[in-house]
Amino acid sequence: MPDTVIIPELFIVGAGPGDPELITVKAYKILQSASVVLYDNLANKQLLDITPKDCTHIYVGKQPYGKYTPQEEIHELIKHFAFTKGKVVRLKGGDPFIFGRGFEEILYAREQGIKTHFVPGITSMQASGFEDIPLTHRAISEGVWIITGTKKDGTLSADLKLAMQSNATVVIYMGMKQLATIATTYTEAGNGRIPAAIIQHASLPHQKSVKGLVKDLVNMAESKQLTFPSIIIIGQVVNLPG
Repeated sequence: MPDTVIIPELFIVGAGPGDPELITVKAYKILQSASVVLYDNLANKQLLDITPKDCTHIYVGKQPYGKYTPQEEIHELIKHFAFTKGKVVRLKGGDPFIFGRGFEEILYAREQGIKTHFVPGITSMQASGFEDIPLTHRAISEGVWIITGTKKDGTLSADLKLAMQSNATVVIYMGMKQLATIATTYTEAGNGRIPAAIIQHASLPHQKSVKGLVKDLVNMAESKQLTFPSIIIIGQVVNLPG
């Protein structure tokens, strides 16, 4: 019999905010036929149970401010397994195109001649609804600013000062080490009393949260012992009656 032809493919798949039931039907079907899954720290490991028994699972997570798998190593794993196993699923927490480096991996795979596919996921900020916080609300918030709290050089995005000038909801990812800076930035601009919330482990049974004022972000986090992974939401939507 002729050898099986291996078609190198990479599927960048969003694992959602944490609850394994919050993945898409398409993501579920792709996992059912995966040859290899390279999964992140924030991807729920229960999703690996969907894969075939002979599927290879490799953890390539990035612990916040801790140990991590270098992006170059992840690229090499994608290349190796795509050409030796075929269907590689890169399982990323939330949505891979929102601070997830998903497009970087797609570009790398294409350079290697690997066919690529993208499956979006529910990002963690969308789980704010579990705390009765809509991201937009008529006459209160006309939009959403999504900002990274940690740029490549480790600093807070300068876009925060621009976002503060609107009535849009501000969502900050990866900002737990920047709570003091965020609070000071708002306070110095005379906006310290804008409502704010911190949500940790959004959508999971052990989800924790706290609401207060942006000027008090540090104390808010300490009062509930909130760390990462968490999202920070700033805006009048935080105070809507539930």
